[in-house]
Amino acid sequence: MTTFTPPPAGSRLLMSGNEAIARAVWDAGVRVAAAYPGTPSTEILENIALYPDLYAEWSVNEKVSLEVAIGASITGARSFCAMKHVGLNVASDALMTLTLTGVVGGLVIAVADDVGFSSSQNEQDSRFWGRFAHLPILEPADSQEAYDMTLTAFDLSERFTAPVILRITTRICHVKCLVNVGEREVKRIADGFVKNPARWVMVPANAQKRIPEMFAREKALLDESEASALNRLEFGSDKRVGFITSGPAYMHVRETFPDAPILKLGISYPVPMNKVREFAAFADTLVVVEETERLLETEIRAAGIAVRGKDLLPAAGELSPRILKQHLVSLLPELQNFADTPFPAQLPVFPRPPTMCAACPHLGVFYTLSQLRNLTITGDIGCYTLGAGHPWNALDTTICMGASLSMALGMDKGRGPDEEKKKIVAVIGDSTFMHMGIQGLLDIAYNRGNVTVLLLDNRTVGMTGAQDNPASGRDIYGEEAPRIDFAKVVESLGIDREHIHAVDPYLLPVLFKTIREEIRHDGPSVIITTRPCVLINEYEKRPAYEVIDSACTGCGNCVDLGCPAIHVTRREKSVKPSGKEVELAFVRIDTAACTGCGLCLQPCAPDAIKEAKASAATVAFA
Repeated sequence: MTTFTPPPAGSRLLMSGNEAIARAVWDAGVRVAAAYPGTPSTEILENIALYPDLYAEWSVNEKVSLEVAIGASITGARSFCAMKHVGLNVASDALMTLTLTGVVGGLVIAVADDVGFSSSQNEQDSRFWGRFAHLPILEPADSQEAYDMTLTAFDLSERFTAPVILRITTRICHVKCLVNVGEREVKRIADGFVKNPARWVMVPANAQKRIPEMFAREKALLDESEASALNRLEFGSDKRVGFITSGPAYMHVRETFPDAPILKLGISYPVPMNKVREFAAFADTLVVVEETERLLETEIRAAGIAVRGKDLLPAAGELSPRILKQHLVSLLPELQNFADTPFPAQLPVFPRPPTMCAACPHLGVFYTLSQLRNLTITGDIGCYTLGAGHPWNALDTTICMGASLSMALGMDKGRGPDEEKKKIVAVIGDSTFMHMGIQGLLDIAYNRGNVTVLLLDNRTVGMTGAQDNPASGRDIYGEEAPRIDFAKVVESLGIDREHIHAVDPYLLPVLFKTIREEIRHDGPSVIITTRPCVLINEYEKRPAYEVIDSACTGCGNCVDLGCPAIHVTRREKSVKPSGKEVELAFVRIDTAACTGCGLCLQPCAPDAIKEAKASAATVAFA
């Protein structure tokens, strides 16, 4: 990854929210930025790393990224970290003590909530962290506000010596609009770390003394919220319903009800309750429009102000104009016409479930697992989560990053007599293993768990866009970096060397034999599959394959691999000599998509798959 020349101050640029935040981080004079990739926040650090005169890193997890930012902040430098909503769960241990110590150089934490479940295992609401940690939360409504509020967040952080949470959502992260950018200004609050154990050594005696300071800061932040121009009243001509909202929901409300009064909260915590009371006089009914949790609504009601909210609106997903119109008919009768108008029927589309890439090194793993019987397979977060789907159906659980290992140990220790014959396999990717899986494997080894671990090393963070990590041997700038040796790490954690195997997942017979032998072993074992992701430069493409129609018997074994380059052209019924009816699947291989991995050759019973002859299609896509 190389740096570029940033557009000059005064430029008007088409930017996503992630890109706008990255530019604001640079303009704010940040010295250190850290993150762990996670959709929808990934592109923030990818863009920050393009800018000169700062340090950026992919950290091994979100807790580490926040701790790196804290370390930079207490030397007096401005620092920044970014993560998706579930990442703040990981970083919360550091966050909940940081709220007591405070910061020196400005520290901003961008947290991207995945409202609508586009790429996450839950839809949690990061606004709760402001209440829990007694910290301010800023919520931009578009890319320009994402830029402006990031700059404001650094100012607030330094004025109140506290980290500031910038809460964004998938829509803010990825939707683009024009953004006016300013000029970089480097600021340092101090010239280095100043020793102060009473502040920085958080043993109980020191921490107790900081509690009053935390509450005093929160009260001062409330005064700031009441006075801030980021919390503004917009007076409309139609006073039947007034809306209290923040973030992208504001855009939906403004688009849907252009004549309604709105209280837009740019600082959504602390809640400016006096401003809410002032706003209540300008509308007959107040409605809180907040995506996911009933948070503002509960607090406003607790303050004795009558308000509607989740009794009218959905508790999950985005509150688009269409949703708002559907659910507010009882307050605005003219919306009945909209509610009564049927929406055009969606055109029938052939179902396209998510699948792995052609030649993905995980294909052979899940094909092999699907052929074995009497297994319980715990899964984790990554591309390989798709192993739960068709045609493999080879994952039984997926909870959170690192959980596959710990849950597998719990299953082993908790199983009853009727389950003793079942073998337990845990599947985890290389980046996830380094993120939160090492501790789980240490626990398995220490407690002598009867678990076979499949550690899938594809040398990248595949699911979020092929970012580098300690397994790739490169840093965020593409420069050479130390590369982790998984076999040595696994052995150092206590796994017997005899039961550590490195296997090429393209060699199905070897993979099958190794897994079968290790699940028979009474104790922990680790199988490391080593093949680069097909989407990174390290992957070497080979000549494509094709099916010889005259030789294909329709056995369908290659279809069970789940490779998207293999297409079923027709199905036929056939009766075996035993009288059993079977379905035959005749196939072709899309030579433009095939990368020549050779996986499909191995289960092909009639040997009907051969290297493809050069054709116009293969030449065009070469």
